[in-house]
Amino acid sequence: QQPGGYQAPVSQSDEKTWALLGHLGGIFIGFIAGLVVFLIYKDRSQYLKEQGAEALNFQITIAIGYVAATVLSVVGIGLLLIPAVVILQIVFGIIATLAASRHENYRYPFALRLVK
Repeated sequence: QQPGGYQAPVSQSDEKTWALLGHLGGIFIGFIAGLVVFLIYKDRSQYLKEQGAEALNFQITIAIGYVAATVLSVVGIGLLLIPAVVILQIVFGIIATLAASRHENYRYPFALRLVK
């Protein structure tokens, strides 16, 4: 942050990099990646605010899916759901990462929109 509270705008190259890390990082470290991007850049870049929130919302949805699948594994169906959640997290994380690498807005087809 510069004197007087002014924050320099984020370059398009940096936007691409951080959006990519927010989406791809979700595959490896869950909601933390999207949360970091959202909190650091929400006031400096509308694109990163949107993509950080999108990555964060998707990873929260995935975390809820893991919890539900784990609870349901007691009755057996969760054993089928856990691999499905893993596959969804990887596939949609990669699709979002590819969109971010092109500096495109990406909206996951399903996610709880908790963070705006």
